[in-house]
Amino acid sequence: MTIYLNGASLDFVQIDKIINHHELVAIDQKAIQQIMSSRQTVERHILAGDVIYGINTGFGKFSDQLISNRNIETLQVHLLRSHACAVGEAFSDRVVRLMLLLRANALAKGYSGVRPDIIQALIDCLNKGVIPVVPSQGSLGASGDLAPLAHLALVLIGEGEAVYKGKKLSGADALSAAGLSPIQLKAKEGLALINGTQAMTATGCAAFMDMTRLMVAANRTAALTFEALRGVEEAFWDESHQVRVFPEQIQAAQTMMGYLKGSKLTTHQGDLRVQDAYSLRCIPQVHGAIQRVMNRVQEDLLIEINAATDNPLIFAQSGHVISGGNFHGEPIAFAMDFLGIAAAELATISERRIERMVNPQLNNGLPAFLSAEPGLQSGFMITQYVAASLVSENKVLAHPSSVDSIPSSANQEDHVSMGTTAARKAVQIIGNTRRVVAIEALCAAQAADFHGSEFLAKETHAFYQEIRSLVPFVVQDKSLSASIEKLAEAI
Repeated sequence: MTIYLNGASLDFVQIDKIINHHELVAIDQKAIQQIMSSRQTVERHILAGDVIYGINTGFGKFSDQLISNRNIETLQVHLLRSHACAVGEAFSDRVVRLMLLLRANALAKGYSGVRPDIIQALIDCLNKGVIPVVPSQGSLGASGDLAPLAHLALVLIGEGEAVYKGKKLSGADALSAAGLSPIQLKAKEGLALINGTQAMTATGCAAFMDMTRLMVAANRTAALTFEALRGVEEAFWDESHQVRVFPEQIQAAQTMMGYLKGSKLTTHQGDLRVQDAYSLRCIPQVHGAIQRVMNRVQEDLLIEINAATDNPLIFAQSGHVISGGNFHGEPIAFAMDFLGIAAAELATISERRIERMVNPQLNNGLPAFLSAEPGLQSGFMITQYVAASLVSENKVLAHPSSVDSIPSSANQEDHVSMGTTAARKAVQIIGNTRRVVAIEALCAAQAADFHGSEFLAKETHAFYQEIRSLVPFVVQDKSLSASIEKLAEAI
């Protein structure tokens, strides 16, 4: 099956098929006319001798520097070479493939003034498995993700570096190995390739998809922990959630009740206690609020992946060429900061449940630190330390990037979003949180064994069996690092 790009209808279902299941991509033929009309508008302005930013002028502070027609194409190549100075660890193959996809989709919208050949070049790399090497540090998140996208674009002209079938090659060699040829840039096309938000948005999409899977695991883990601690189930009854109205909170409570249906370990008010600690009682309120953030982040990402984010924008119908600021990453910077904060909170409440399971003063009769021989063996004592360390690290990482700005280009670009930094931090936080949830799942399964797994609800027992298929009951002290990582990977 081929997925067709038109710059308006790409969604996460399609993204999953393309990125995770390697569906092929093509330009929607209905979009070609708009793309061509936009390109023809650029060429008419060049013939008329009009001065237009990025077409026959320099860039940034050099925007008032006029470029002669004979140097217009050279200008585009110089742009890519000079801007490709990002540093640090390379983005993952998945994120780079997302960059190729999202930049192609943005250009297919038909307001960037490029030829279809440029879009096809991006699609060819995606379909053929040519993955540009893109360092992850160096974007300010305004004027687009200039440095990362320049590394991406260099490969299209046969420069830079790319990975093909697991081998790092020069851009030219990677294209050749895949049966592709370098493209020749025309006016505006180099700028159109790099003046967008696709590094931050691609990173954000990957983070969001990871967080979506993590939320499912976190809900299942919380339900198993709830049984391990003999939770009071009235806290999840529908009546109290309906009167607060938040739909995500209502859904979270219903999800918990669904997971716990038939449990012989949950309790009622007055059986063992009247009410639980907040980390149990408030699961719907906290997990629901996190889901609400995710819904908003998804909405913002869907808008951005179908947006025209370069500069200038070419409007064929009116003939206008508008130099504006759609490359500014503020919406995605806010979304990624918010996603990072939400993920950090998911880890924070998870760690508190871990503490309750291992602490003999809080765990309702479970062995101290879930140890088979308390005292002689330390059991899960230090897993809580690890979770606490990850939670503390998340608190540092959750400081919003979007409140920062550093002027650039001789103060011409005097306010920036730091959106790519926000997205990269969100990825780190989600990775930490995945390990915290894995530790909680490890502890909850151990606690379930002490209670008797046969008393679990049907749904939580199925989850317990998934955990046990990966890690066994801990009879004797051993290093748990591999078990934690194995569960985190499964999550």
